[in-house]
Amino acid sequence: MASTSGDVLPTYDVGDTQTSKFIRKSKESPFVPIGMAGFVGVVAYGLYRLKSRGNTKLSVHLIHMRVGAQGFVVGAMTCGVLYSMYREYLAKPSE
Repeated sequence: MASTSGDVLPTYDVGDTQTSKFIRKSKESPFVPIGMAGFVGVVAYGLYRLKSRGNTKLSVHLIHMRVGAQGFVVGAMTCGVLYSMYREYLAKPSE
């Protein structure tokens, strides 16, 4: 279980910046940034509509906003899993 190099703590690449890590991870799984962007979009829209919610209670408005944001993230995660399964099992050339 222990590393054969003798290091107790994991080593990190100092040359990697946060932006380069995010770009690399986005290429590996493209639905993560889509889910993040959708979440931010739904929350921004909900905050924009907060002033003109009419007779709707604030708690009901916030619950609807949370459900919409969660639905977008879960949908993006589901699409990401299906995409990775497709890439691994169907698009992989047979050996």
